[in-house]
Amino acid sequence: MTEPLALPADDWTGWLRRRVETALTEARDQLAALKDGAPRDTDAVLACWNATDLALRNAGAVAHLLAEVHPEPEVRALGDELSREVHRLDTDRELDRDLYDVIAATTPAQDPSAERLRERVLRDYRRSGVHLDDTAVARLRELAERLVTVEQDFGRVIREDTRAVRARPEQLDGLPEDFRAAHPAGSDGLVELTTDYPDLIPIVTFCRDEQLRRELVAASLNRAWPTNDPVLAEMLELRAERAGLLGHDGWPDYDAEVKMIGSGKAIIDFVDQLVAVADAPGRRDLAVLQEQQRRDQPDAVAMTRADSRYYEELVRRESYDVDAQQVRRYFDFGRVRAGLLDVTSRLLGIEYRERTDVSTWHEDVTAYDVLLDNEPIGRIYLDLHPREGKFKHAAQFDLAPGVTDVQLAEGALVCNLPRGLMEHSHVVTLFHEFGHLVHHVLAGRQRYARFSGVATEWDFVEAPSMLLEHWAWDADVLASFALDEDGTAIPRELVERMRAADRFGKALFVRSQAFYAALAYLLHRDRPRDLLQTSIETQRRYDLIDYLDGTHFYASFGHLAGYTSAYYTYLWSLVIAKDLFAQFDPADLLDPEIARRYRDEILAPGGSREAAELVEAFLGRPYSFDAFEGWLAGR
Repeated sequence: MTEPLALPADDWTGWLRRRVETALTEARDQLAALKDGAPRDTDAVLACWNATDLALRNAGAVAHLLAEVHPEPEVRALGDELSREVHRLDTDRELDRDLYDVIAATTPAQDPSAERLRERVLRDYRRSGVHLDDTAVARLRELAERLVTVEQDFGRVIREDTRAVRARPEQLDGLPEDFRAAHPAGSDGLVELTTDYPDLIPIVTFCRDEQLRRELVAASLNRAWPTNDPVLAEMLELRAERAGLLGHDGWPDYDAEVKMIGSGKAIIDFVDQLVAVADAPGRRDLAVLQEQQRRDQPDAVAMTRADSRYYEELVRRESYDVDAQQVRRYFDFGRVRAGLLDVTSRLLGIEYRERTDVSTWHEDVTAYDVLLDNEPIGRIYLDLHPREGKFKHAAQFDLAPGVTDVQLAEGALVCNLPRGLMEHSHVVTLFHEFGHLVHHVLAGRQRYARFSGVATEWDFVEAPSMLLEHWAWDADVLASFALDEDGTAIPRELVERMRAADRFGKALFVRSQAFYAALAYLLHRDRPRDLLQTSIETQRRYDLIDYLDGTHFYASFGHLAGYTSAYYTYLWSLVIAKDLFAQFDPADLLDPEIARRYRDEILAPGGSREAAELVEAFLGRPYSFDAFEGWLAGR
């Protein structure tokens, strides 16, 4: 039986370097064997290629994770350095004509999964430019290596730029008592508030002081600016040059070619389609927010991020009798974490066993073995609280891909949640990101590393996570772990009011997501000299929330490094997620029959089949917009 990775108790720099260098040596040896003609038949060639894939993913995953989460700056820096080494070898592999000739000389495999791998490798080589002349190949190699550095720089600046404002204690009027108690005034009589989520979200939700909200939101939206302006500009140019050398009109077309959406133009067409659907209900909800705003600010002419969430909370409190401060008393972090594990265990038929005897990179991190039918299938790490130098948002990171009879799948969930009471939005975020984590583990029993984990087309990967969010809104599910300090479960009628309140503003949410998607696409398509002006103009066209003067959101738009021009995938996945959820019984979301079929037909296959095929197998038909439009219309 394969065993999980043993993390060190100390000397993380030495362990990380040895882990990565060992994996890279294995990859180089496998590539040398391929070029020397050791394996000649198709199955042997693919087995050798698979070993290389596995070694590169093992090296890249651990280096990337520790670069984002390790508390020691030298370990984070080493993670970035080693990530560049991994990418360099991967680039060498994809631009090696001799290796391409080996793969191209193979005959079609009899096994469907083997043939799928063979076809994917050949497609990758066509997209890498290996067929071009030596000058072009040399430039493509330079571009790939420089892009890794620039993307790391872009993310590092965001990660390390925590900003703060100082406020008088009376400016915290409206904040929960536990928040105020956790933020005492300093020797100067002022309270420090940072742009990290545990401070930012309560302030924008509850703080009655308009000026303080504006100051903290502006600080958040200006993170990584101006440092990231030239970094982003170079990143866009590098991608455009690469796409041009490979025969594409621009990066969006090159990137979309291997996604469900198929082309760059289809991205903006899709975004425009959603904007049209969300326009009328979005403007209706905006008018309600503006009416609330004018009660406090009679001369207000803009609804910006400094005000929108605050007034949404007021509307939900006054119109739906949902007070987020009352709601949050049911969401103690410890109970929520335990409830998440219990719910997903029952839903997916898996078991979690906490491991207090294994090393982790920080004392906050908890580790669990994951079992299916009493057999270990992986290990997960939960790193859920903010700290200096840590990744600032919420995401799932691979630690190791699962390959049958070789190694177990391992991954980490990285969030920035409060240690005490949580907003319900935090609970939803936790369920969402955990959806990625269980997808990674359940899809980790693959023959080929290429198809292990969340390895479907990139514009499908958010669908399973968005689906899991629904369980954070179900009264029966919440009653199992959402308890107040007296042990009383959250009342069903309160959950129903929360659901009704949540329906308010969802078209505004779609319009904001459309802004992010359009901005990611347009920045890559047009590569504007004035990043700020393009950001402002795009927000005015697609978002119903106004631009906050003096801010530079794009500089901390971290998805531009990883998702590039494809932020639209969140909306694309949302459409599919609504269709998937419509197959579940709303009266019993823990019904094991439909949940296990979903597990086996959507999650477990990983990337071994096309995403559209997985969805059609589960639905019994191709996916459609109907459920999404019904959700947006309140049906």
